[in-house]
Amino acid sequence: MTLRNAMCRTGAVWIAVAALLLSPARTPAARLAAASLSAEESLLAPQDARDKEQERRDREQEARDREQEKRDREQEARDRAQEKADRLEELYADGREALDEDRYDKAEAKFDQLARLNGPQTDAALYWKAYAANKLGKRDLALATLADMKKRFAQSRWLRDASVLELEVKQSTGQQIKPGDQSDDDLKMLAIQGLMNSDPERAMPLLEKVINGTGTPREKSRALFVLAQSGSAQGREIIGRIAKGQSNPELQREAIKYLGLFGGAQSRQIMAEVYATNSDPSVKRAILRAYMLGGDREHLFAAAKSEKDESLRREAIRQLGLVHGVDELEQLYQTETSTDLRREILQAFFLAGNSGKLVQVAQSEKDPELRRAAIRDLGLIHSDESSNALKTIYGRETDRGLKEEVLNAFFLQGNAAALVAIARNEKDPELKKTAVSKLALMHSKEATDYLMELLQK
Repeated sequence: MTLRNAMCRTGAVWIAVAALLLSPARTPAARLAAASLSAEESLLAPQDARDKEQERRDREQEARDREQEKRDREQEARDRAQEKADRLEELYADGREALDEDRYDKAEAKFDQLARLNGPQTDAALYWKAYAANKLGKRDLALATLADMKKRFAQSRWLRDASVLELEVKQSTGQQIKPGDQSDDDLKMLAIQGLMNSDPERAMPLLEKVINGTGTPREKSRALFVLAQSGSAQGREIIGRIAKGQSNPELQREAIKYLGLFGGAQSRQIMAEVYATNSDPSVKRAILRAYMLGGDREHLFAAAKSEKDESLRREAIRQLGLVHGVDELEQLYQTETSTDLRREILQAFFLAGNSGKLVQVAQSEKDPELRRAAIRDLGLIHSDESSNALKTIYGRETDRGLKEEVLNAFFLQGNAAALVAIARNEKDPELKKTAVSKLALMHSKEATDYLMELLQK
């Protein structure tokens, strides 16, 4: 009986009773009608309560579905933006690799493709396209590309490099240059490195010349490496200047990386100053990764707490996980109010290999979305602790969505034994079906034996 029909019947009964009560005396028929009403109401009350409760649950589920759809759309937008950024980075890396391998035709094509996409690396792409064109003897194309870059990016930090390259192109004969005709830069770098060991004062200017010249990215990176490895005050000063922005952003990020690898307190201080004064997200991201390379939990924690850019906060949180900054992550989780960032912190606990915190959140966190995230992360940890925790959660949980998340976590673990046990004992047909569907995708003896058992029934 629907709620509407029940209400209609109740209304009809009340009308009949009113008519009887208005008569001069209550006849047996009136008493019978009143008794019928009492019986009807006693039957309808539980059904009304169940209908109202179902309506309430339906409204709550619709609200959860709308909220999830909103989160899904936001995540899809972030994923699309990340895919585009990854594509741009991939093109740039492919072009750089081609330069290092002296495959200038491929490098020119990659950087031309990157420049046409008009991403944040367009000025760098135009510079390296011109560089590759010059190596191929395409003097006019190189000059035209450099002119285009200067016109479109008047404030670019690649302008100095572009001016040096432009001068080199104009001084050239214009004849096609073959990669095999070039001087052996590897031998030059070996000679400079040897000189660094015997006479550092004479080697330093030569290294600076390589860094400030028109060499390939590999040559400049090697020069920076030699400077960083030297451990000298002069070498650290040169790298510090580049890290502060004296050169182009690419070389700046490379210098920051070496500060993280070889630096000490002074290098960390330089990076902290650059982070505080620089607005380029790529440079800040490079510093956060350099902090990770140097195990600098203090500065990563500071960035994770106070950085205004959410993507950089996420980066700092991830790097904290990689340096096992569990105490810092615990503090962040307790004070953070954003569900998305708390989810990122849980992922960092996973990166740190800290299943204890994930178990705690999966069992006691009030936010169901965070519980789901913790359960998913537990599924990525193959250990007895995480497996036992998931079993406990499944046994105690009443929310079907969370129970399904546990089933998926067992699937991610490859834990066929746990799924078989649930499939044998689960009374809910839908959850049982979900467990069996997971087992059908697993290539294990336990899963196969159970599926054969089902077929033989």
